[in-house]
Amino acid sequence: MKRTPTQCPSCDGELAVTELTCTACQTRVTGQYRSPLLLRLSPEDQAFVEAFMIDSGSLKAMATRLGVSYPTVRNRLDHIIDQLHQEEPSP
Repeated sequence: MKRTPTQCPSCDGELAVTELTCTACQTRVTGQYRSPLLLRLSPEDQAFVEAFMIDSGSLKAMATRLGVSYPTVRNRLDHIIDQLHQEEPSP
């Protein structure tokens, strides 16, 4: 399955969701919505988060899976957390 694009192929700007369609009844909702927070991560970071969840949040299991040290996995996770904090809306 293809991943949902998050950046404009022409200018690299952020793409917005403008329509959602019900698969059961075809009702359409239109507007301009930001992509979900996790979708705005790079495909590599999304894959890391997915593997992290599958490994029940175990940094040790992730280090084994990726063949890297525990601190390397911790640093990668910290980097992703920092990105998520930067994307959070202001109150």
